[in-house]
Amino acid sequence: MEANVSTSLGFAHFLANADGMGQLVLAALLLLSVASWYLIVTRAIANILAQRRADAFLARFWNAPSLTEVRNVLAARPVDNAFAELAEAALKAAADSEARHPQRLAAAGGLGEFLTRVLRNGIDLEAARSEHGLTVLASAGSAAPYVGLFGTVWGIYHALVQIGLSGQGTLDKVAGPVGEALIMTALGLAVAIPAVLAYNAFNRRNRMWLARLDAFAHDLYVLTTVGPEPGAA
Repeated sequence: MEANVSTSLGFAHFLANADGMGQLVLAALLLLSVASWYLIVTRAIANILAQRRADAFLARFWNAPSLTEVRNVLAARPVDNAFAELAEAALKAAADSEARHPQRLAAAGGLGEFLTRVLRNGIDLEAARSEHGLTVLASAGSAAPYVGLFGTVWGIYHALVQIGLSGQGTLDKVAGPVGEALIMTALGLAVAIPAVLAYNAFNRRNRMWLARLDAFAHDLYVLTTVGPEPGAA
């Protein structure tokens, strides 16, 4: 008899006996888990591809003999990374300034000010793009344990009510339903832990990526305003 009782308990038995609120909590945890893993996989692949494309572009950029050659490289190849976008924006800003459009408000203040605004806007745009999905990961990491805990409390409450109505309050009658209810807490932690780890990893990657982009923007500013040669005007 005891063997039959022990084999009847478990996750499948818990799902079969969960009420509407329990099923809602399970659905919420499943939704958070699917969203988290989707963002983890897609963001990881996107970051790897962006890193490879940026490395390839920077190798071509620093091996180019002049900014004119860089313009040719940008015209011949698709702009598929943040560094190429920043270089293209800087070269276009320099070309617009050389075209002498003093009536344009964007070009007010000379090439230096105009180029600074263009580069800063490009970095801000990439920073906003890098933040995509982090809010969902942060929400899953912080909310999933509490959602699972709520499911556990709800399950224990209903288990104790059913035990009280049956009048059988022995340990073997209490431990099974309470143990099943604790599954919710375990599921909440299983959703939260990968989300928190991924959020921290992506945040670190974004800081390093933007710092590298900011350094490249400084190099672009110097090359565009001063020139690649020390004596350039």
